Amino acid sequence: MSSGGIIVILVSVTSVPDRTWISRQLRINSHAIRVLPVTCEDLRSIAVPNELTSDHHAAIAELLSRVTPVADDLGRVFASAGHELALVGGPVRDALLGRPVSDLDFTTDAHPERILEIVDGWADAVWTIGIEFGTVGLRKGDHQIEITTYRSESYDRKSRKPEVAYGTSLQDDLARRDFAVNAMAARLPGHEFVDPYGGLVDLRAKLIRTPGRPEDSFGDDPLRMLRAARFSSQLGFSLDPAVVEAMTAMAGRIEIVSAERVRDELSKLLMGAQPREGLALLVDTGLAAQVLPELPKLRLEIDEHHRHKDVYEHSLTVLEQAIAQEEDGPDLVLRLAALLHDIGKPKTRSFVEGGRVTFHHHEVVGASMTKARLSALRYPKDVVADVSRLVELHLRFHGYGTGEWTDSAVRRYIRDGGHLLSRLHKLTRADCTTRNKRKAAALARTYDDLERRIARLEQEEELAKIRPELDGNDIQRILGMGPGPAVGKAYKFLLELRLDQGMIGKDAAAKALQEWWQNQA
Repeated sequence: MSSGGIIVILVSVTSVPDRTWISRQLRINSHAIRVLPVTCEDLRSIAVPNELTSDHHAAIAELLSRVTPVADDLGRVFASAGHELALVGGPVRDALLGRPVSDLDFTTDAHPERILEIVDGWADAVWTIGIEFGTVGLRKGDHQIEITTYRSESYDRKSRKPEVAYGTSLQDDLARRDFAVNAMAARLPGHEFVDPYGGLVDLRAKLIRTPGRPEDSFGDDPLRMLRAARFSSQLGFSLDPAVVEAMTAMAGRIEIVSAERVRDELSKLLMGAQPREGLALLVDTGLAAQVLPELPKLRLEIDEHHRHKDVYEHSLTVLEQAIAQEEDGPDLVLRLAALLHDIGKPKTRSFVEGGRVTFHHHEVVGASMTKARLSALRYPKDVVADVSRLVELHLRFHGYGTGEWTDSAVRRYIRDGGHLLSRLHKLTRADCTTRNKRKAAALARTYDDLERRIARLEQEEELAKIRPELDGNDIQRILGMGPGPAVGKAYKFLLELRLDQGMIGKDAAAKALQEWWQNQA
């Protein structure tokens, strides 16, 4: 075997517990050795790591057909200039999994300045926002493309930005990729499939494993530890034990990564199909203690209703139940609110007579904590405000009882919910995690009743546009005053009047305003 090749040893076993593949990567001289435990059934389906089934061939061909003739044309342009080009990473992985492919990533041995020269006159548009990291973006027709120079990148112990060094071969470039399932490529224009690190085997096994030692990979870019949890959430894959071990040992290393990069990975994890799995990995490995410390702290709190062993489990269940109610795809604001809605409980815990535990005003404290944490993670101000507001309001419904609220109270609920009302409905329903089916059904019926009342009032009174029956000009005319703070106070009085009594007519509103003003003297 030539230097740098891979030797695959298949060890026959009678069974693999829970169908979990356990792989270990060794090295003898320059050869990578992979030892895989397999059953006879596995042997019939695996063959060798690089062997593509007809379905895989079709997937690669279908992927390339989407960008052909653009991809092949681009490959010929690079070849004529004396350079290599390959489609790489996520698009290849997703095509083999049968998932939708949106972004198209290419890699080449040409340096960024040379890439610009090669695509000059071929691309319809070019942008260089990522050129300092070796990436050139371009557009050709309807296709948006990113081309990155072969590279290796790593952090020094004090840096928050990667150090970029250019490589010279596709195999070396694939070696520095985060995981083996992302270290596959298709050369252009010849469509040769390249898989030097066994990514195809890992796809079949639904396994997240690094091309080399996980300690080396995570040392190069600590964000990859969060990315491992994110792929668990997105793809439903399990993590190689060596990866989990390295994540646990190196969790503190994540502190050198910028808040913006951490935020983006957390958001992608939360927006995945199974965020509970990814979040559990973060907590179990100690990464959550570094980037979202409020979450593991919930493990210390016993739910006051004793529905779960702790508030942490309750919060993950609320997250899943909120996701089940989504109507137009993943909703980051709703998911963040569901995850964080009870983070104020550790600070508000109190023991009362009879051994009960209370968390009075935890929604107010939690809203403040949510604002602080999301701000530290550099979330946009509107996301911070919306999530914090939902956390603050998530208990409001429980004052409704069995329907004792007046129409005035319902109007205030609508006003306070504002543009978040639909999300508040979902969060409130998700927060019911009791195992008592009768109690759960009663709570659902009560909230159904509240939503019916909201719908009726909105139809009758256009509460989405709720405002006093008198405007600022009316106030000044009736009270004989000019613009100033007193007009604002009068407006607030009229708004409260509108919420309390509904539409009473302009004459009645003017009379009430005059009476209120006389009492202000």
